[in-house]
Amino acid sequence: MAEIIESGGGKKQGGKKRPKKHSTHVDMTPMVDLFSLLLTFFMLTTAFSKPKVMEIVLPDKIKDQKDIKAPEVDKDKVLNIIIEDDKAFWYNGMAAPDKETKQLPKLTAANFSKDGIRKVLLLRNKNLFLKIDDFTQEVLKGKIKLPKDSVDKRLKQFKKEDKSGPIVLIKAGDNVKYGNLVDIIDEMAICNIARYAIVNISPEEKQMLATAKALLPPTPAAKKQKLNKRVL
Repeated sequence: MAEIIESGGGKKQGGKKRPKKHSTHVDMTPMVDLFSLLLTFFMLTTAFSKPKVMEIVLPDKIKDQKDIKAPEVDKDKVLNIIIEDDKAFWYNGMAAPDKETKQLPKLTAANFSKDGIRKVLLLRNKNLFLKIDDFTQEVLKGKIKLPKDSVDKRLKQFKKEDKSGPIVLIKAGDNVKYGNLVDIIDEMAICNIARYAIVNISPEEKQMLATAKALLPPTPAAKKQKLNKRVL
């Protein structure tokens, strides 16, 4: 509240009365209470950032564990991805020596950009990706009117009926980062991969990975470390 303080005037010499001077004093104590109420109101009504949920496709539960046979996988459909040092190394088929050359498959290095491992996945999963993309565009344009639950069921049905897409096996090297694992699972969702799994890396694949990493150009950090060793 504002308070006006008056200072009394006196008489100057000659008998004239001096005018009174007014001074304004503002008391800020009530404003503190108002500020506290506003702060509490905004804190309670503000929408905080919601946690991000990653959808992972899990296999169906098996009721009877007896007489379970491992599914037969066509090696021509298998795409192996090994994540290591912010890179995704990939190869097709199985980690077995070639019958003629007796050599293990060679790994191809890719990054996590749109022109990296995503391009490889889209080329292998082109039919299913286009089918789902066309259906999604028709839903967005209003040509197909379905509730959200029905749309999700239709998308799952597309993935279940797909027979041409790859079977992606994701494997982690010794120097893998958690962020890389999140990135590769994101790529599975972006590219609409119907069948993928995270499995253990084999000794043959570790040998293939070491060979592929040796052929890569040195990173700026490795160059700097090598230069420091020379200086010392």
